[in-house]
Amino acid sequence: MLKTRVITAIVLLAVLVPITLFAPVGAFGALIGFVVVFAAWEWGRLLKLNGAGPVAYAVLTGIVLIFSTWLGVASKPLYQMAGIFWVLAGPYVLLRKPSLAAGAWRGFLLFAGIVVFVACWHAVVDARTRGVAFVLSLLLVVWLADIGAYFAGKALGRHKLAPSISPGKTWEGAIGGWVAVIVIGAIAAATGFYAPTVFTAFVERLGWDRSFVAVSVLVAFSVVGDLFESLLKRQAGVKDSSGLLPGHGGVLDRIDAMLPVLPIALLMLG
Repeated sequence: MLKTRVITAIVLLAVLVPITLFAPVGAFGALIGFVVVFAAWEWGRLLKLNGAGPVAYAVLTGIVLIFSTWLGVASKPLYQMAGIFWVLAGPYVLLRKPSLAAGAWRGFLLFAGIVVFVACWHAVVDARTRGVAFVLSLLLVVWLADIGAYFAGKALGRHKLAPSISPGKTWEGAIGGWVAVIVIGAIAAATGFYAPTVFTAFVERLGWDRSFVAVSVLVAFSVVGDLFESLLKRQAGVKDSSGLLPGHGGVLDRIDAMLPVLPIALLMLG
C-alpha cells in the first residue's frame, strides 16, 4: 500500500510540478480542467447517478467550464455563487445531515457541484496568472492546515470535531492546522518571501488585523470542504471518492478542501 501510494505521488508530481512552474497559463488551465472533470465524475458517483450518469455529469461540467471561458463569463459572480454555497449550504448540510440522495437535495447538489467545480477552476487559473508563487501559496494554506491538523491531532487530539462524519478529526487537530497556517503566513507576509503570495496580497489589501481574520476563514472552510466530502462518502457508503489515484483514493479526496478555499480567497482579494 505504501509503495503504491509513493509511486502515485511521484507520478503526480512529475506531471503537476513542471506544468505549474514552467508551462504557459493555458496549458496549466487545461491540466486543471482535466482534474475538475474527473472530480465532477466522482461527485456524480457519490450522488448515486445511475449508469452513464456520472460520465454525462462530468462531460456537462467540462462543457460549462469551456463555455464559461469562451464566453468570457466574469469570474467574480462564479466566486460569489460558490461562496454562498459554502457559507450557507455547506455548514447546513454538515449540521443537519439531510439525506443527500433525496430528490430535492440531490438535484440541488448536482447543480451546485457544477458551479463549485467551474468556480474552483477559474480561481486556480486566476491565481496562476498572478504568479507561480501566488498559486502555490494559496494551495499551501490547505496543505499546511492538513499537515498541522494531522500532527496536532496525533499528539494532542482528545475532542472529536465531527464524530458522526469523520471520527479521526479533532478540535485540537483543527486548531493545530490553523496555528501552522497563521505562523507560516505571518512569516511569509513579514519577509515578503517569494512575493506576491496570498499572504502578502492579504496584508497589502486588508492590513494585518483583517488578514488574520481572512486567513482564519480560509482555514475554517478548508475543514468544511473536507468534512463535506466525508459526509458525501459516508452517505454513499464508500471509503474513497474513487480509485483513480492508487493508494490515495480519488481526485475529490485530494482537492476537497481546496474547493471552498480557492474561490473564497479570490473573492476576498477582489
